[in-house]
Amino acid sequence: MTMQQTPLLMSRILGRGAKLDPNEEIVTLLENGTHRQTLKTTWERANQVAGALSDLGIKVGDRVASFMWNNYRHLELYQAVPSMGAVLHTLNIRLSPTDLQYIINHAEDQVIFADEDLLPLLEPILDKIPTVKLLIVCRHGDGGESTFPNQVDYETFIADQPIGYEWPVIDENAPMGLCYTSGTTGKPKGVMYTNRSTYLHTMAQCLTDAMSLSALDSLCGIVPMFHAMGWGLPFAASMLGCKQVLPHKFMDPARLVKLIAEEEVTISAGVPTIWQGIKAIMESDEGKNIDLSKLSRLTCGGSAPPVSMMRWYFEELGVEMVQGWGMTETNPLGTLSRKVAKRSHTRLTEDQQFENIAKAGLLMPGLEIEIFDEQWNPLPHDGDTVGELLIRGPWIASEYFNDPQPEKFHDGWLVTGDVAKIDSEEYLIIADRSKDLIKSGGEWISSVDLENHIVALDGVLQAAVVAQPHPKWDERPVAMVILLEGANVTQELIIEHCAEIFAKWQLPDEIIFVDSIPLTSTGKIDKKTIRAGLEAENYKLPDLRTA
Repeated sequence: MTMQQTPLLMSRILGRGAKLDPNEEIVTLLENGTHRQTLKTTWERANQVAGALSDLGIKVGDRVASFMWNNYRHLELYQAVPSMGAVLHTLNIRLSPTDLQYIINHAEDQVIFADEDLLPLLEPILDKIPTVKLLIVCRHGDGGESTFPNQVDYETFIADQPIGYEWPVIDENAPMGLCYTSGTTGKPKGVMYTNRSTYLHTMAQCLTDAMSLSALDSLCGIVPMFHAMGWGLPFAASMLGCKQVLPHKFMDPARLVKLIAEEEVTISAGVPTIWQGIKAIMESDEGKNIDLSKLSRLTCGGSAPPVSMMRWYFEELGVEMVQGWGMTETNPLGTLSRKVAKRSHTRLTEDQQFENIAKAGLLMPGLEIEIFDEQWNPLPHDGDTVGELLIRGPWIASEYFNDPQPEKFHDGWLVTGDVAKIDSEEYLIIADRSKDLIKSGGEWISSVDLENHIVALDGVLQAAVVAQPHPKWDERPVAMVILLEGANVTQELIIEHCAEIFAKWQLPDEIIFVDSIPLTSTGKIDKKTIRAGLEAENYKLPDLRTA
């Protein structure tokens, strides 16, 4: 007996939630209140988008770009474009005009959907993107304008289309999404997701032992939808029929925490800087009047959250913080760390459970990870041995889009660029990005470990540690630190705090107190920009300063 071979297509799952719970809401925070529409309306409008794009001549495999915030129209594109067999190319709104121009031309985007307040960012390159034949403007009352010769309003574009579209049956390996890495070295690299890879990723993401996403959830996706397909959450939530709460462009913690409370959000996803900001509000007088009792878990990725912050959320709000590791090339889910991740962990003390949750986590089913030495020999999983982290599996990239990079792939594995350990319980422990490790006197110092320890000190809001050149030791660590308002924290106190667990040679040579730390488009600490800024200022380490 053989089973029917049904292709794994996104069109088969993205409309499921709308069919099962048609009157549940998609809520978008706008300048003057909230925009609300049902799951049914969202799916019907996605059908209209597909019909309009088809009439325009968009075919299976063609690239359709979005230059948008997290909002209901962007979600409609997430449902429509993959389902019709085209490729949704999410453009990172934080990129420079040079990188944007390169990415649009490299992808050969034919259409760009853009929120009107972002139009000025596209203006410098409009005459340099010849493959784009139509700009579709999404208006929210901001009054943005563009000089692009061929443009149309989003609502006008879809207005006359039927609310039903015949989704094509295509090869499950056909592409459906395209994201470019941030280009920290060289040109940005495109990662093409297929229907099959994203279908499987969506299923894995909803596992109880993964994000445990359910149809009962009210999900607030704070991670940008232009970054690694919003961590895949718009697909999973559309499939399940979750309520989705979208912050649009309003990313300040004060508005976010109010939105989470008002819309009874149960689960949210974002980077550590977001959760640090919300923690600060909840600890203030303002926080006493905010009810987050419906919130049960937060997913945190991008960089490792401090254990002190994870403990605070659990002990003060009863909220579990789920740490995840992944990258654009992994679709992005690779590992997740829950407070109690195994049955045997129910017998651990709370301190031991938090020791585990501080790690990058356990591997998602279907994936494989390994650490290797420089000769590609696998290294022991003893929690001490450090090696180059590689990963492979059904939703892991095996090549870059039209850009051979053989050094990034080895014998079917993706070379992640992370330096890591794997312990005896198979927990992944990220030591650092290989480019952010600090090599001092032939020994490695983890900038991540230093940052997390510094942030655990009362009065510290944020910390970033970077390497600075040293004639004798090669490199030495320097820490940039933001203090909470009114905090009485000195350099000596921070160094003393670090000396509790770090050797003397691992301690930062200087603590630089700053008002802000540059972040990447997804809220990660931008160490490339920090290093460039110190170089531009002719920064010298303390013992190298001239009198």
